[in-house]
Amino acid sequence: MTNLTIRPAAPGDAAALLAVYAPYVDKTAVTFEYGVPSPAEFAGRVARTLERYPYLAAEAAGEIIGYAYAGPFKERAAYGWAVETTVYVREDLKRRGAGRALYEALERCLAAQGVLNLNACIACPEREDAYLTWDSVNFHSCMGYRLVGEFRQCGYKFGRWYNMVWMEKHIGPHRPDQPPVRPFPEVFRPELLR
Repeated sequence: MTNLTIRPAAPGDAAALLAVYAPYVDKTAVTFEYGVPSPAEFAGRVARTLERYPYLAAEAAGEIIGYAYAGPFKERAAYGWAVETTVYVREDLKRRGAGRALYEALERCLAAQGVLNLNACIACPEREDAYLTWDSVNFHSCMGYRLVGEFRQCGYKFGRWYNMVWMEKHIGPHRPDQPPVRPFPEVFRPELLR
């Protein structure tokens, strides 16, 4: 996608980010969330994420068309080098490179922090239907993630049961003297987003 700009999101972007996310909640099983969060709740999510991890927005023609962020994989200290990654692109602009650009920028930011393991939790159908396809699994495979596990019939939405898979990607060496992960605000440089 040409003329795409990636920047850190801010809590004030909540309404624009929700415009991207809401159709996935209302019309798909891509997310297992049932109701669209309020702008205030979503702004809180963005603010909490940015305390430690990147939350990135993609803009085209001055409008937010997608976003990606990372969050803790698990809360215990030993998991500190692992994150869960998420990406959403406006439905009418999928397959034009925005998701790839967001994930590449997210990966550079996370690598600068010292994160090593990227994990993605992905809704997955037994058979594709009107609410869920294998697009996200295929996207993550193209981004270098590998399948590591599957939970069967664990998500119920639209009167149907869906599976969930975990995929992972390692982006750094695992050492016996691993330095700690630094918070995103400490390592952020604009060149990480280019």
